[in-house]
Amino acid sequence: MATGPARSGPARVIGFGEVLTRLATQGRIQLPQARSLDLHVGGAEANVVAALAALGHRAALISALPHGGLGDGAWRALAAAGVDLAPCFRAPGRQGLYFLSPGGSLRASEILYDRAGSAFAAQDWSAFDWAAAFAGAEWLHVSGITPALGPALAAATGAAMAAARAAGMRVSFDGNYRARLWERWDGDPRTILAGLVRRADLFFANHRDMTLLLDRPFSGDGEARRREAALAGFAAFPNLGWIASTTRQVEASDCHRLAARIDTPDAGFQTREVTMPGIVDRIGGGDAFAAGVLHGLLDGVSAPRAAELGLALACLKHSVPGDMALFSRAEVEGFSGEGADVRR
Repeated sequence: MATGPARSGPARVIGFGEVLTRLATQGRIQLPQARSLDLHVGGAEANVVAALAALGHRAALISALPHGGLGDGAWRALAAAGVDLAPCFRAPGRQGLYFLSPGGSLRASEILYDRAGSAFAAQDWSAFDWAAAFAGAEWLHVSGITPALGPALAAATGAAMAAARAAGMRVSFDGNYRARLWERWDGDPRTILAGLVRRADLFFANHRDMTLLLDRPFSGDGEARRREAALAGFAAFPNLGWIASTTRQVEASDCHRLAARIDTPDAGFQTREVTMPGIVDRIGGGDAFAAGVLHGLLDGVSAPRAAELGLALACLKHSVPGDMALFSRAEVEGFSGEGADVRR
């Protein structure tokens, strides 16, 4: 496990979201045929702060984990990754799960959620002391998955973002639209997500997110049209300073081409496209991209360089199983996008 240098003092970046246990079939078989499952720990915000901790940043997570084996395992995995769990606590309930059937050839991967009634979802966040949890922090990272879990968690996400802005922190929001989660309750994703984006500085979103939020079609076909979608986002949400996204071309389940871009109100930058043959695991790639971009912005690099770092970490994530991208600063900053020989 690659980890960054020793960290001390308050966390620079804090995530808020649910930690999940992933159960995946082996050998790319489908779930009904499985006789054993691989277990990994993940969750969108947990993946981001774990990757940032591996890159040497002081990163913490606000979440609720249940007592017992699965909760204990998730806690240990995050602690081993270097995540500060001081604002995380144990609560009654169950561990949120998801089941993964990895794709093969032209068959897509499939995810089945089993997270209703989890310790995180059942927790009353209305009395949580966000100001105390954010003391000394610089950045809050949240995603659209948490508000998709129900009205109470949509309100909690908004409260966390409002408290972060009141504390002078920057806020990043990853759209992460999950239709299956929103369909479980009578929510209004367009209205709820738009209200949250208005409290963000950095929005991880592509043309599909803009189509949802602005209720008008946008195309991701070519840099000019992606820029058009970003400019519409800046016009609708003038609080935003950056919009970051990736474009993925799928040739087969284990061979994709990936590029990244960052837009500001004044300019847009798109990286080169990297081909990723022999993909081991694509789950968590978007979270790795978010972590790479945040890594760059926390270090004060230019927006184009932040996009390149996001692309680097996203590509590296595809080479390892599990949800988390635990790579060192040297591995990410030295990424070339080309095949490499054995390091000796």
